[in-house]
Amino acid sequence: MLQLTVQVWRPRLWRPNKAHRLMTAMKRRLTISFLIGALSSLWCGAILTRNHQGAADFQWCIRLAQHLLSKQPPYDTPMEQYPPPAALLGLPFVAVRGEIAGALFFGISSGLLAFGLTRDGYTRLLIFLAYPYWAAMVTAQWSPLIAASAFFWWLMPVVLIKPPIALPVALTHLSRRGIIACAALLALSFAITPSWFWQWPHQLGEYRHFIPLLVFPGMLILLALLRLRDNDARLLLLAAAFPQRWFYDAFILWLIPKSRREIVASVGASWLVGLWRWSHPPLSFAQVGRWSVVGFYLPMLVITLLRRGPARPSLALRSKS
Repeated sequence: MLQLTVQVWRPRLWRPNKAHRLMTAMKRRLTISFLIGALSSLWCGAILTRNHQGAADFQWCIRLAQHLLSKQPPYDTPMEQYPPPAALLGLPFVAVRGEIAGALFFGISSGLLAFGLTRDGYTRLLIFLAYPYWAAMVTAQWSPLIAASAFFWWLMPVVLIKPPIALPVALTHLSRRGIIACAALLALSFAITPSWFWQWPHQLGEYRHFIPLLVFPGMLILLALLRLRDNDARLLLLAAAFPQRWFYDAFILWLIPKSRREIVASVGASWLVGLWRWSHPPLSFAQVGRWSVVGFYLPMLVITLLRRGPARPSLALRSKS
């Protein structure tokens, strides 16, 4: 008896290949980073405009760039404390209104940091909730860009612009290409202003600061030596050993927490300082340092000491890239 076999056609389900998944993840990262950069730029611009600050702290870089273009001496006031390499970053903004320039600078810095943070997922974006980030926004500070330099070698030359804050990040995230980029920018700055390296140190006499390790109870941070093999512990120690000026400088410490639990705990502790600062303005830089140690450094110390094994980003909301 003849039997006929009928093959039923079934549509083949399309499954995205690895390249497609990577492209989708990249588009998602870019979109999120752009939104964070745009929102932070708008918010920063609104604050600068309301407070009539111009470009705030970033104005000093624009001022250096203007002096460079007009061939004026870079240091005609003791308040100018940035080294001349900062002028190269200020050049694109010399013709831009101050508030817009500061807002653009802060927004671009935040967007770059967001893009770097999403390399291993989206949980680490929670660090934007830390009080030092919002303190940095008020005066268009450099700490978000310095934090972003931990992810991109071509941002490492920022260490030539903000050495006390950027050196801890640079020394714990060294790369050959980053060192070459620093050397190239340094050579360019010497070619433009050969004598700046001998002039700049004289400007630092007006720099008011504190060193976390030397502010009570900052000596406790030395307990991080127990985890010296951990790169985050080294970052904590280095940051505590360099001079700082205000709460925003500590934002680089949020490169340390990786899991959601670590980030939420450190962010919560930071806002205890933020809320106290608004109701009780600090009366000295030593007081700023003490609050920074208690609210920022000691929580990071606890995080590094309680970890088991190397730090890894949280797998929650992990990118499929």
